[in-house]
Amino acid sequence: MNKSILNTGVQEFIQNNWNADIMSVLLKKQQFEGVSQKELAEQLEAKKKCQSKLPTWFTVPLLYYPNKLNIEQTSSEQTAEYKASLVHGKTLLDVTGGLGVDSYFFSKKMSTITHCELDQNLSKIATHNFKILDVKNITFKAENGVESLRHSDTNFDWVFADPSRRNEAKGKVFLLKDCLPNIPDELDAIFEKTKNVLIKSAPLLDIKQGILELQFVKEIHVVAVKNEVKELLWILEKEYEGDIKLKTVNLLKEGQQHFNFKLSEEKKALSKLSLPATYLYEPNAAILKSGGFKSVGKALGLQKLHEHSHLYTSDTLVDFPGRVFKIKTVVPYNKKAVLKLAINKANVTTRNFPEAVATIRKKLKIKDGGEDYLFFTTDINNLCIVIHCQKV
Repeated sequence: MNKSILNTGVQEFIQNNWNADIMSVLLKKQQFEGVSQKELAEQLEAKKKCQSKLPTWFTVPLLYYPNKLNIEQTSSEQTAEYKASLVHGKTLLDVTGGLGVDSYFFSKKMSTITHCELDQNLSKIATHNFKILDVKNITFKAENGVESLRHSDTNFDWVFADPSRRNEAKGKVFLLKDCLPNIPDELDAIFEKTKNVLIKSAPLLDIKQGILELQFVKEIHVVAVKNEVKELLWILEKEYEGDIKLKTVNLLKEGQQHFNFKLSEEKKALSKLSLPATYLYEPNAAILKSGGFKSVGKALGLQKLHEHSHLYTSDTLVDFPGRVFKIKTVVPYNKKAVLKLAINKANVTTRNFPEAVATIRKKLKIKDGGEDYLFFTTDINNLCIVIHCQKV
């Protein structure tokens, strides 16, 4: 951490030029004593990354920015605030503290937070930033979080971990046991000091695989922002043996879409199938990731178009966690039938369909956009169909 970056002139430059062309900054002669142009460019680049993802870090003056990779890997403020809503009690240990975005929101819910970060430079940056943010209930330790917990005399109400999805030997990884730290191997040690564990994992992780790797899984939260799944959250409770609850949330500007179900109920449920009726429903990304395909239809009294299509229909409009459409017409999938619709511009989606969107657009000369929506899918008779509809 280069403290010269905190000098008034440098900070004013960063504040006024965060949107500048990075290459032009790099090519200039050194502008500030003790601060290279590369360091200056890194601050500008990282601040720009914070604009929408971390508005607090973007707007508060005198904050020190780590490299842009740290910004990319950290939780957004939206998802961090959601995580904080899941914990309760007085004490929490964050074993993979990083920039501290999650710890910042945990500090609003818990009395005392311990932030552990193995990277000493990043730990110094987080310590400085939290002084500027006037957060006083966080203790910073520049050390391995799991080792710190192992040698601690303190028990915690919660332990939080966000293991790194990159491994120097294996590159990008998709199993929790290949992440750093290896949480599955460390769980016995962790449960010596807490009853509650919250783990953040990448959305690419297979939920069934995660359940096999972990112990005492109580809840799995699938968190999407603007219909893009950002993270999976695993709540573990020591000695828990009950049914696993899947909780999905889609965080939108206008509010939140929630749908919850139990894993055992999804396994037992049967889908009612139907030809397209009056309304068409497409689940949000969080539900699609959760695998609650039968549960969402059963809970809302909807019929599926096909066992594997994951599109739903009804004659009566229902409040649905996803996109809702009014069906205008349904035609078989052939060039003549689709051309009769006289649509040259539409939003095209495929579900359980043999051809890709790009292929369909090229074949039928349909441009992207407009108010018309075309769903290319398979019906209960295993026939390829096209559903023309408009958003409700």
